[in-house]
Amino acid sequence: MLGMIGLLASLGLLIFLTMRGINIIIAALISSILVALTGGLNLEKALMESYMTGFTGYFASWFLIFLAGAIFGKVMEDTGSADSIAHWVKEKFGAKHAVLAVVAACAIMTYGGVSLFVVGFSVYPIAVSLFRQSNTPHRFIPAAMVFGSVSFTMTSPYSPEIQNIIPTQFFHTTPGAGGWVGLFVGATIAVTGSLYLTRVVQKAKQNGETFSLPYRTDDISGAVSEVAASIEQGAGRPLPNIVCAMLPLVVVIVSLNILAKFISSTSAGVASLILGIVLCWVLNAKFVRKFWESMASGTQDALVAAANTCAVVGFGEVAKNVPAFQKAVDVLVDIPGPELLGLGLAVTIICGMTGSASGGLGIALPILAPIYMAKGLDPGAMHRVAALASGGLDSLPHNGYIVTTIRAVCHETHERTYKPIFVLSVVIPLAGMFLAILLYSIF
Repeated sequence: MLGMIGLLASLGLLIFLTMRGINIIIAALISSILVALTGGLNLEKALMESYMTGFTGYFASWFLIFLAGAIFGKVMEDTGSADSIAHWVKEKFGAKHAVLAVVAACAIMTYGGVSLFVVGFSVYPIAVSLFRQSNTPHRFIPAAMVFGSVSFTMTSPYSPEIQNIIPTQFFHTTPGAGGWVGLFVGATIAVTGSLYLTRVVQKAKQNGETFSLPYRTDDISGAVSEVAASIEQGAGRPLPNIVCAMLPLVVVIVSLNILAKFISSTSAGVASLILGIVLCWVLNAKFVRKFWESMASGTQDALVAAANTCAVVGFGEVAKNVPAFQKAVDVLVDIPGPELLGLGLAVTIICGMTGSASGGLGIALPILAPIYMAKGLDPGAMHRVAALASGGLDSLPHNGYIVTTIRAVCHETHERTYKPIFVLSVVIPLAGMFLAILLYSIF
């Protein structure tokens, strides 16, 4: 009983500390100490062996993906390709469809392999311009950006995002695993979320809401106004042709799914992103401003992102040695209903408690994949259910991307923005996971 209480308390502490803005590495270490002490583990072995094994193991497996993805995002940003795509979407959709334009811009870039944070900072100025022109409430910008960035793009078949790559290692699949069910569920999430977001925005407008800024500080209001003015004036920088901007994204997706048939999906992911980087440089050579700086900046971003995720995985490695953790896994594995249900619930719960889709997968799949592989289930179905599950409870308020998007990118508050984000990035993706489980069980 003490072990279970300690496990829950340590997870709660991890969430609390990250919500308070404490560095995730420090928060994970403190939470690891708590779970080790309450779970009867040797503290020295828990930290020096279990924690560091989880930390370094995840880093060794996935850092090159983080690195290639981060540099690709920075190169897209440096050449102006990301801005070109955002402007193109703005022109095609127009202010009348401001919300869907923001969703589309984020979805195109993330499905093409661009780093989430690069997408956020690239699309936000366009969103401000569109939302201001259409007098759409500013508080819905984070919801539109989060929905387009993570809710269906990172968990759908053929996506180069790491959440779709990690399961390939454990189920021996390719990024396109999951067949028509995966594509159908991804499309269902996209359509359902778009309808919901459009409806709540229209309702807010009918209730008299306008493009109003968060009531925090004059500095924030000034920053948002400055961003909008800069975009509306064209920012004074020539941008690449839309074809040259989009082609590297297409090449990443296509090459990933071709190469994955011949080499490991991880190697295919790295190779496809490198091809995207080189092609972006070649096609947009005259727009390159900071060749070496973009690689250096991307490397720094990759190190931070990877280390933060490794810290969470290290905590999970300590937690899984507590007997209470194995009991919880046994309960989920034996839950009544379709066999895939336990896999989906276990993955999404762990991702929710860690606040990280990739980190949660890194903790859950080494434990769960052998159990479910032994049951003889379809590897493609397990891959897609695990990927979809990672995109559910991971988007609780303490998720790093959610916090960054709301506060750092959009200068907003959780109080004003999180409700639609919760529906779009938690409720609807979870419904998609359950739909996938149902369809895989029938077909």
